[in-house]
Amino acid sequence: MEIVQEGIDDVLMELYPALLAEGAETAGTRGGILEVLGVTLRIQNPLARVSRSQDRGKPFSALGELLWYLHGSDRLEFIEPYIPRYRDDADNGVIHGAYGPRFSAMRGDINQIANIIQMLTDSPSTKRAVIQLFDAKDVTRRFKEVPCTTTMQFFVRKSRLHMSVTMRSNDAYLGLPHDVFCFTMLQEMIARRLGYELGEYYHYVGSMHVYDGSVASMRAYMEEGFQRTWTMPQMPDGDPFKIAKHLIALEQKIRQGQKVVAADEFADPYWADVVRLIQVYWASRARFTDIAEIGRLQSEFHDEFFLNFLLRRRRMRERSSRSINGVQPDVAEKTD
Repeated sequence: MEIVQEGIDDVLMELYPALLAEGAETAGTRGGILEVLGVTLRIQNPLARVSRSQDRGKPFSALGELLWYLHGSDRLEFIEPYIPRYRDDADNGVIHGAYGPRFSAMRGDINQIANIIQMLTDSPSTKRAVIQLFDAKDVTRRFKEVPCTTTMQFFVRKSRLHMSVTMRSNDAYLGLPHDVFCFTMLQEMIARRLGYELGEYYHYVGSMHVYDGSVASMRAYMEEGFQRTWTMPQMPDGDPFKIAKHLIALEQKIRQGQKVVAADEFADPYWADVVRLIQVYWASRARFTDIAEIGRLQSEFHDEFFLNFLLRRRRMRERSSRSINGVQPDVAEKTD
């Protein structure tokens, strides 16, 4: 199966019906699945990385996962507030399959991201700019979690940076939207670091599947109908990896309840809006949302793209509040 589309919603609206029609029933790690083998996805505009769907647009948990990767962490305590289901994969608070240490300290001291940036700087036409995430040790015993992603490869062609990701396994409902967000953000970060335009994104999957428990939600997404393609603002020029270090430090302050003013931290409105997204998430995690903080942040957002997620989050929390008084709760998703 091959799907070529502009953005994530276009891909999902073609992939999900195909899974239902062609998927074979088999056993998965966490229950029964519908599975299609050998799936290729090609996203022509990686900026269209966030779904417009109320259910599939998950910037908060996906952003948390991206920061976890960039932090180089394998600790449950960092990612659990964003994606609680990771607790099922932890051994003594550590996720064996975490990508962060494999990006920055593979086999103890290999910084794969730094290496491929240097390789593409020295030889832009190289075909060796490969990051390995699945390791031989991952099959030496039965770990709770091992990477679904095997490799990432980067190509500079005609001054554009293309990215190719190979997956041994991909959950089409819970995993794929997160993966596309995180991986294309990494692609754009490397493109900006090298001074190239963003190219296309290729996603190859050995086992593309959906778990039985997600089929009803997947059908509900399909019933929403096609969504207008929605593109994220372009990342500013410069070195996003230096900025990422500051973002991670700010995220730690925000989760601890410390006051952060995004405009004081970043002059560029793009990165300031990313900080505000993090603030929205933590201000609305509690049962009783910090309405004053949400209102302050709403007035500060620079770009409508980012502001939209605050508005969605607020509506979702309002529905949750009504459910406490006997109204049916919104149970579409586990995270955002």
